[in-house]
Amino acid sequence: MYEAFFGFSKTPFTRDIPVEALYASESYQELLGRLEYVSRNRQFAVITGDVGTGKSTSIRKLSSMLDPNRYKVIYISDSALTPRNFYWEALHQLGCEPRFYRGDAKRQLQKELMTLIETYKKIPVIINDEAHLLSREMLEEIRFLLNFKMDSYNPLGLILVGQSEIKEILKLQIYEAISQRVNVRYHIPPFDRTQTVEYVGKHLEYAGAANEIYTDAAYEVIYEYSGGVARKINNVCTVCLMHAATSKKKIIDDHMVKMVIENELEW
Repeated sequence: MYEAFFGFSKTPFTRDIPVEALYASESYQELLGRLEYVSRNRQFAVITGDVGTGKSTSIRKLSSMLDPNRYKVIYISDSALTPRNFYWEALHQLGCEPRFYRGDAKRQLQKELMTLIETYKKIPVIINDEAHLLSREMLEEIRFLLNFKMDSYNPLGLILVGQSEIKEILKLQIYEAISQRVNVRYHIPPFDRTQTVEYVGKHLEYAGAANEIYTDAAYEVIYEYSGGVARKINNVCTVCLMHAATSKKKIIDDHMVKMVIENELEW
């Protein structure tokens, strides 16, 4: 509806924007550099961020960056992940029929990883999303997975991605052995005001906007409401565009943003 009113060729502020069109802040580029390093050197990383700050988007970008001739990316996201399900999912993504018993599946995965490395010359990279929901049993299994060839060799890059709670979880004494194995830790910060404006501008550019739509005062309210969190920026900007189209207004000012937030977002 609003796309036609504003003359957009594409829809801005959606989750399916191509990775090459994403806004690349300084912290985003730094994160991708570290993730590429972890993948290339088969290391262990823990990436954290508050809800809506772009964790999954960063992983999507990383997956597109890694050459499929050199890397095999295995992405697992399960809020109730068990060791058995972990091995089964990883083996399925490697094109294998998992063995029934957990111990057998674990040994099968280790064998497949070595085949991937030695025969196909590919580096396996396992990414686990929603890592803050991992159970103690699953975290312990990750420690055993990294303890390969009597802890003298790491066959894969392993990236845990989750909300900030995972940082506190790994500080607990019972997880000291896992915490010591983490090679790279990175917390994704929200955007500052300048980055918020640039982020909105990048999305509008992707959509094909020909003119400025938000006033400086509107950006101020958007930043105050969102705190620089990408998902909240997407929500408020989208609703503002819909309201502006309905009202036949080509410019979105601070009064409209405040009204949208009060009437449609804060309840």
